[in-house]
Amino acid sequence: MHALGPDFRYDSGMEAAPTSIPIATPPQPTERRRNWPQVIIAAGIVLYFCDQMKLVLIVLLVSILLAFILAPIVELLQHFKLPRSIASLIPVLLLLAVISAISYASYNQAAIFVENLPRYSGQIREEIASIREKLEGFESRIEGTPPPAASAKNRKPSNVFTVPAGSNWTELLTRGFGSVSQALFAASFVPFLIYFMLSWQQHARSATVMLFPLENRHTAYTTLGLIAKMMRSFMVGNLVIGLFMSLVGTVVFAGVHLPFSYFVGPISGFLSLIPYLGVVLALVPPLMVGIGQVSSGDVIVIVITVFALHLVSLNVLYPKFLGSRVQLNPLAVTMSLLFWGWLWGAMGLLLAIPVTGAMKIICDHVQPLKPYGVWLGE
Repeated sequence: MHALGPDFRYDSGMEAAPTSIPIATPPQPTERRRNWPQVIIAAGIVLYFCDQMKLVLIVLLVSILLAFILAPIVELLQHFKLPRSIASLIPVLLLLAVISAISYASYNQAAIFVENLPRYSGQIREEIASIREKLEGFESRIEGTPPPAASAKNRKPSNVFTVPAGSNWTELLTRGFGSVSQALFAASFVPFLIYFMLSWQQHARSATVMLFPLENRHTAYTTLGLIAKMMRSFMVGNLVIGLFMSLVGTVVFAGVHLPFSYFVGPISGFLSLIPYLGVVLALVPPLMVGIGQVSSGDVIVIVITVFALHLVSLNVLYPKFLGSRVQLNPLAVTMSLLFWGWLWGAMGLLLAIPVTGAMKIICDHVQPLKPYGVWLGE
């Protein structure tokens, strides 16, 4: 027994005496407090980056959206045992052919419209002068004063057409395009970007997933898939709705004998796709062409048609084609249009909803950002 040590005791009927060995307790997780000055500085850096790189970002986003539209065609061609590279090249060439045909037809119609512009401008001036005189007479009757006499001295000659100077809202709409040379140079990259996005789609997606840690790769893969479905349904849905409104508008405009109805109808139909502002923008082309060319009753028909098409698309077609994918509440949509329109101009208005929808999907799958996804959702 002594060989086992002087302190060794064997007791088969009694439990060992408790020892006073201290046990280290694991540290309790502390809540990380958000450093708001750093968040504000980071948001400012991102905003500055988006503003300075707007042309590059717009080209990338437009290419991504067009690639999502053409991806089903590539998958269909691959069923016929075509290589991925050839299957990706064919829809890009078809897209270029369609854009070239539309540009050629639009240029011809625009040239014809410019030739007839002096006649239209004279009729527009007469209509505006008539409306102005009626408003002045109405104002004078309210104030109880005789209407101002229109003398030859202060009346402008009828053959003088004053071109107003550029205003701030026109600069806002053209923001993001840059100069014509810059826009054409940037647009020349779009077909190549679309082709490589289509031909390297699987590699790009798997490589993007591999950028994340192992435990987050499944979430990243799911998020990318949902963003792809949302953007594809958004683009295809808008294309179908725009074609429907263009067709109906063209038929109605031709029925009231509106000049250039086959040219004005598609422009009005696709302008109506812009949320909230679309119904106002869609009225501008037919009303400008129709002043002095159609009767007041036909003008009412044009206005009712544009309003009805916008309401049908907003309340029937949009929920059917896009409601299950782009789940944004009206406040989020309005704020996104305001923000991206201010940042990128007209292109920001077109890209606001898909960009915000992608941000919502990311927020829904990132644990710290889930409250923001809930705020953006319906």
